[in-house]
Amino acid sequence: MEIKKAVVTAAGKNQRTLPLQTLVDGDGVGKTALRIIIEEVLQAGVDEIAIVVSPGDQKAYEAAAGTHASRLTFVEQTQPLGYGHAVYCAKAFAGGSPFLLLVGDHLYVSRTQKRCAQQLVEVAREQDCAVSAVQATHESKLPFYGAIGGRLVANSQSLYEIDDLLEKPTPTEAEQRLIVPGLRAGHYLCFFGMHVLTPAVMEMLGQQVSRSSTAGVHLTTALAKLAQHERYLAYEVAGRRYDIGLKYGLLTAQLALALDGQDRDEVLTGIVELLALRGQK
Repeated sequence: MEIKKAVVTAAGKNQRTLPLQTLVDGDGVGKTALRIIIEEVLQAGVDEIAIVVSPGDQKAYEAAAGTHASRLTFVEQTQPLGYGHAVYCAKAFAGGSPFLLLVGDHLYVSRTQKRCAQQLVEVAREQDCAVSAVQATHESKLPFYGAIGGRLVANSQSLYEIDDLLEKPTPTEAEQRLIVPGLRAGHYLCFFGMHVLTPAVMEMLGQQVSRSSTAGVHLTTALAKLAQHERYLAYEVAGRRYDIGLKYGLLTAQLALALDGQDRDEVLTGIVELLALRGQK
């Protein structure tokens, strides 16, 4: 399976300004979150990128993309019908091909030489099926993420067959339905904000759109249906996601990028000095 296209969603009411924020990347260069996400995609070998935005936001996103703006296709989500609807708005762009999907309010730090998106794309190509990236997450964070239950694929340490999935489950629901043998107590495999999806997902989202109501259109609903109709896996990426939309999320993401980058020692020194000053009070 070849993955040549990527969709980045950035039209949510509480999300639309986050990709425009500026951080210092690991290479020491100031960049918008959008530019960091675009570079994540490009290093995965995917060079056709659509950004799903709210009406009127295109110019701001073109400016935030910098030198990458010319390679972007912009798609407007004209009605706020949910995350799944935002993805479906890019159906014409995807054009019946598999695609990499990312959210515009997450940044990633890999624990290997390969960036997180590259890891996921390579696994999807090898397995020739849809694959969602996941991360072991404490149950206190379940209100923010979709989560899966499943079992390890034979002879694998990080690839899972998906048995069940829920959007923002309660701890009780997760304990009852989202069991993953081997995880630490109180932890569940939650979505990473990154998927490689097949064209079937767009068709399933289209079915929701045709009968949509005030409940909206949900990607998790389509993914649950996908798991019943074709092979669909979860992959525990060697890296961490940082949701810049959470309280202190932007700060945490900046620290993660800095501590993984060329200015690590300088940043650590600054943190130690700050903690020492706080200790004197």
